[in-house]
Amino acid sequence: MINQFQSHLSKTFPDLKNQKILLAFSGGLDSTVLLTLLHQLGYNVAAAHCNFSLRNMESDEDEIFVKTYCKKLGIPIYIETFDTKTFANDQKQSTQMAARTLRYTWFEELMEKESFDVLATAHHADDDLETFLINLSRGTGLRGLIGIPETNNRIIRPLLPFSRAEILSWAKIEQLHWREDSSNSSRAYTRNQLRLDVIPNLKKSKKRFLESFKTTKEHLIKSQALVEDYLSLVYNLIITQREDGYQISIDKLKELPNTEALLYELLAPFGFTDHKAVLDILNAQAGKYVISPSHRLLKDRNSLILTENVIKEPNKCHWIKKNQKNINNPLNISLTPTNKMGLTNLSTIYVDSEYLTFPLCVRKWQQGDVFQPFGMKGNKKLSKFFKDEKLSLAAKEALWILTSDDKIVWVIGYRADDRFKVSEKTKSILKIKISE
Repeated sequence: MINQFQSHLSKTFPDLKNQKILLAFSGGLDSTVLLTLLHQLGYNVAAAHCNFSLRNMESDEDEIFVKTYCKKLGIPIYIETFDTKTFANDQKQSTQMAARTLRYTWFEELMEKESFDVLATAHHADDDLETFLINLSRGTGLRGLIGIPETNNRIIRPLLPFSRAEILSWAKIEQLHWREDSSNSSRAYTRNQLRLDVIPNLKKSKKRFLESFKTTKEHLIKSQALVEDYLSLVYNLIITQREDGYQISIDKLKELPNTEALLYELLAPFGFTDHKAVLDILNAQAGKYVISPSHRLLKDRNSLILTENVIKEPNKCHWIKKNQKNINNPLNISLTPTNKMGLTNLSTIYVDSEYLTFPLCVRKWQQGDVFQPFGMKGNKKLSKFFKDEKLSLAAKEALWILTSDDKIVWVIGYRADDRFKVSEKTKSILKIKISE
């Protein structure tokens, strides 16, 4: 196996020999074999072990084993202990999801701190088949049926072409020792049910079942590549880039064949997995939206607006003290006393500083906010102003206002308030400007 493994690394990860590798090391069969192979072949590898404190003494014995084994090989090891159950309760996550979040967050921090180039995990062909079947049972699309990728950003999976049987056989030949996780025998988890009951019967009913699956996966990958080629051709026809994200033309989208499938494939990379919710937004009223863990898709008249999720800070003030010349959070704002008016535009206003009450406040707008738009005599609700300006929900959420004693001085980037304007009686002028 070691020769096949070396050949695979040379072909698939040609730069790995010159990289610093962090390996996720549980102490189980798969990660023990991967660590041993990389060590025997002279790769620059270190191990990282997570003690999730979920199996009492068994978890501590795993930690002792990985320490001892790495010391035997002369490999550096990093160990972190987590209170997984408490984290899961606080975050309202399942124990499995909480462990995954803790694990990969720590791995990223460790890689950054110690300058590792890649993270290696010990997923193999049987894991890939399990993932395929799990996604299949959930009603996934083509992308989900591709299974586990060999490379995902800085994560690599060097054992993916090899079966568990091959890994176990090599471990026995090398007389390796490893730890068995008792939770792997529990049928409480879907993956374990597949591993213990479903997949053995599939292999029994058809010889070389795993090899057939690998062939199917290759065909699916090629089909997905074809889809992505098509997406690249139509991308510029229906999508335009905005300062805050992307805009998808619904009319142009509907002119293309397979509209629903096209939209789903366009949005899948942004974490949208609920097929029905994505399709329903096409015919929804303006203002409706769906969210993924990282992005939001907003219906805005004849288009869909895709932006990153916005963290709302409706009640937080970013204060500007008297005589303070600039701030850089949340915006770059400069305040300059001057003797004369200059050019006023969307990024620059001039106000009569005698009307200002410090400290000034930069905050998000709130329902009920009113101001007197420059050049007008009466007040206007911001919500009505936004409607007149035809601002999308995303644009409204990205907007900031400058206030003085709870009075709006400037809807930043849009309109100044008439109550603070410079007049013939003004004795002190303040120039307020935002910049990149």
